[in-house]
Amino acid sequence: MSEAVRTILQSDNPAAGELARGADAGFLWDFWYPAVRSSAIRGKRLVTAMLLEVPLVLGRTAEGRAFAMRDSCPHRGIPLSYGHFDGATVECSYHGWRFDACTARCVEIPSLTSQDKLKVERIFAGHYPCEERDGYVWVYMTSRDRKAVDNSTVTRLPEQVPAAPALPVFSKKYKITHLECELPSHVDQGIIGLMDPAHGPFVHQSWFWRSKHSIHEKQKQFEPIPYGFRMSPHSPSSNSAPYQLLKRITGEGVTTTIDFVLPNMRLEEIHSGKMWFSSRATVTPVRRDLCRIDFVAAWNLPFLPAFLFRIFGKTFLRQDQETMIRQAEGLKHDPKLMLIDDADRPAKWYFGLKANLLESRRSGAAMVHPMSGPVTLHWRS
Repeated sequence: MSEAVRTILQSDNPAAGELARGADAGFLWDFWYPAVRSSAIRGKRLVTAMLLEVPLVLGRTAEGRAFAMRDSCPHRGIPLSYGHFDGATVECSYHGWRFDACTARCVEIPSLTSQDKLKVERIFAGHYPCEERDGYVWVYMTSRDRKAVDNSTVTRLPEQVPAAPALPVFSKKYKITHLECELPSHVDQGIIGLMDPAHGPFVHQSWFWRSKHSIHEKQKQFEPIPYGFRMSPHSPSSNSAPYQLLKRITGEGVTTTIDFVLPNMRLEEIHSGKMWFSSRATVTPVRRDLCRIDFVAAWNLPFLPAFLFRIFGKTFLRQDQETMIRQAEGLKHDPKLMLIDDADRPAKWYFGLKANLLESRRSGAAMVHPMSGPVTLHWRS
């Protein structure tokens, strides 16, 4: 955690984390979320993460398979991450209980004797499906937990778990890089900030991007897609220097397509002739007062080395982070907020998608999309 974010959470918001655990945190369950980078788990090392306020312990088996368990021993609650991992089982550091890494099923309780009748195999520590994509370990966070006969947690998965998201790429050879930053805010604030089309000239002022003096009126068409919406393919802004540079290099037009998809993903594709750039930003909920931007980009632009892109990308994320830290100072006073048309319409769609999904899950009825069809929005940026 960065010092800036830690300062907000510990000093300016002393009540953070003290909210009632039973209260609705506004999270969307039964989706994949990136937990850690794949490079973080190697050998017999155990690493920890938190998603949707659930503590996780992750690792990789001797066969190379990533796993995720609830970081809590069902016996006395000590984090399993303090224990020992032998490549197949995780051993609790308190009483030596051992759990299969890929199922979280208990396989041994050393203190039991031949007189004990406890069925060890019916005890679980809590398991979550894992998949690796694009350099991330994704964890499927399900809320379908039930209690086993011994009162330990057993993860109950839906009938069909979809595949974890994969970043679209358009050639066999490409460069790829990853960036991240933490935001001291609820995931909703992080998401509507991510999709906000009007903050660029003020938050992202720079010589290589744009300034507030370059503001002009824009109009873009949006269309509904499953669980989200799309800014239809269009020519990018004339006041964004990188797009104009790409156009001059390829000698062809540049098109951009931007999708937002529940629970938290913004995907962008840029094409110009055979050149392409693809990115995905997810706003990952850690706690109700903390989220994280996980950003991955891939491209086949020969003139853009990864180190140079990372310099520009870090600048962008730092600007977003600083803005969200400042916003957190105001939000701690619980002010009344407002959303306007048309610049804030994507934020309204997001809240509509989220509410309608939750209602669909509650009622069993088909999800109603908040967009009835394509619509053109106008704003200045």
